[in-house]
Amino acid sequence: MMKRNILAIVIPALLAGTANAAEIYNKDGNKLDTYGKVDVRHLFGKSSGGDDSRAHLGIKGDTQISDQLTGFGRFEWQAKTNRSEAENENTNRLAYAGLKIAGFSFDYGRNYGVLYDVNAWTDVLPLYGADSMSQTDSYLTGRNRNLLTYRSTDFFGLVDGLNFALQYQGKNTSSNKSGSSDYLKNNGDGFGLAANYDIGWGVALGAGYAKSNRGMTDAQKTASGADGNSAEGWNAGVKYDANNLYLAAMYGETRNMTQFGRKFSDTNDMRQIANKTENFELVGQYLFDEIGLKPSIAYVQSKGKDLTDPAYWQKQDLVKYVSLGAFYYFNKNLTAVVDYKINLIDGSNGFADKYGIGRDNLAGLGLVYQF
Repeated sequence: MMKRNILAIVIPALLAGTANAAEIYNKDGNKLDTYGKVDVRHLFGKSSGGDDSRAHLGIKGDTQISDQLTGFGRFEWQAKTNRSEAENENTNRLAYAGLKIAGFSFDYGRNYGVLYDVNAWTDVLPLYGADSMSQTDSYLTGRNRNLLTYRSTDFFGLVDGLNFALQYQGKNTSSNKSGSSDYLKNNGDGFGLAANYDIGWGVALGAGYAKSNRGMTDAQKTASGADGNSAEGWNAGVKYDANNLYLAAMYGETRNMTQFGRKFSDTNDMRQIANKTENFELVGQYLFDEIGLKPSIAYVQSKGKDLTDPAYWQKQDLVKYVSLGAFYYFNKNLTAVVDYKINLIDGSNGFADKYGIGRDNLAGLGLVYQF
């Protein structure tokens, strides 16, 4: 019974991403929490795999300015640990600050784009997932910089459970470009909006839309492979989370927004942006809380359309796999994970090999300590 009670509290917190934040300071209206995890994992595949471990550390703070006004900030950092000490990759995942008044908030900095609001519902797999349309530093589909975000809960206090967000992203300038030649990670001005509604009985509905200027020169637009001056995307989803059962689905489309392909060398850069994609993610999980076991099954697909390569202009799968996995919760801090990725990419026409799209099945094992 005790294990069931612990898991009833822990599981929703794990999905929220800041599971067991530890309070390190709380005095005179100022509060500071820290959270993090050590995520060790090993992947097994024919042509890819190996150590893929990393560590996260985050800090969240609030300061009470008045009875109604509160300031807040958050910083989250990641270190990949699968290389030598001289070559490890350190990443600033999140860094933003803002103000909140009752059910409203404004913040600015490095944050999640609003298209991820719904995509987060399917980003719950043990090791894989949420890689059909969400891409880091790609417009408003995932984490990105230069984001001004407004959020409101309960629709100005008029409709319980109806939340929405508005977001603006400033264009990259010389002070925050990813490099003058890295057109795939730069952007012009953009905006987005998202909404979700908790209708009760464990069911929620959500949708998002974003549009950005591509911020490229004519030569870069040609090199990227996509037509038009703007990048655009939308998604919609539904989730059910009750009675130990979790189900979620998302469908979305992008225009001139989704990247594919790999850079093999400086002289063989096959990275492209698809003119259009259709994306689908579906996940189902059930928690056996008496034993702390939660099996997981998912399907993820991204299909590119109207590609500029004349040999492959018809529909091509950019991502397509089934995930079979499970979580085992030792307690609120330690979790073991296993995930088997059954790759469904068809390599018979040569498209996947030409653009470096993996076709291997992958298996992964991991152990996560978080606080």
